[in-house]
Amino acid sequence: MSAKETAPEARQPTAESAEESVANGKAPLKIRVARVEDAPAVAAIYAPYVESTAITFEYDAPDAQEIARRMTTTLEHYPYLVAEDTQGRIRGYAYANAFKPRAAYSWSVETSIYVERGFHGRGVGRQLQTTLEGLLAVQGVRNVNACIAFPPTEDDPYLTCDSVLFHKHMGFAPVGQFHCCASKFGHWYHMVWMEKHIGPHKPGQPKPPVPFSQLGTG
Repeated sequence: MSAKETAPEARQPTAESAEESVANGKAPLKIRVARVEDAPAVAAIYAPYVESTAITFEYDAPDAQEIARRMTTTLEHYPYLVAEDTQGRIRGYAYANAFKPRAAYSWSVETSIYVERGFHGRGVGRQLQTTLEGLLAVQGVRNVNACIAFPPTEDDPYLTCDSVLFHKHMGFAPVGQFHCCASKFGHWYHMVWMEKHIGPHKPGQPKPPVPFSQLGTG
């Protein structure tokens, strides 16, 4: 968002693999594939990160219509998941996108995850990330990468190291850092790249990953 850990066991690509009920110790959550009608809730979760943090380098919060467009585009190729509580409220979301557009990078993706502010520390991120990686493994993806904003000082008012710590806990390892490569709120920020292997890297040409829209997750 530890040393490398075994990737989640790939499950058969059924609706059940994308919609699982899990308990986080405080509230039951259901991880499911996002729908267009979830866009307003997703936009509401994302907006505070854009407007008052440097976790994302977007300057303007996208509206529900733009989120719906991004969601629809993503779901053609990769998972876009939401975490829903027992009242039907979305508490977080996660998705994957292409790491690079060239064909040789087809087995690598970049992942993103956001949890409703004030709802951290309840296992939402862990459940979303675990389910996302499981579906990506079913598709045939081998590498998941995270591009994470990193503060130049420990007392930065807009950014902490929490995302890097989360990804380490999920089994990601740091592989590189760009220094002072982005500016937001009048502050310069670093960018950290982290990676995790969720599939084997055997000799020979691997089969192309299966587009998420063809998995039959419903």
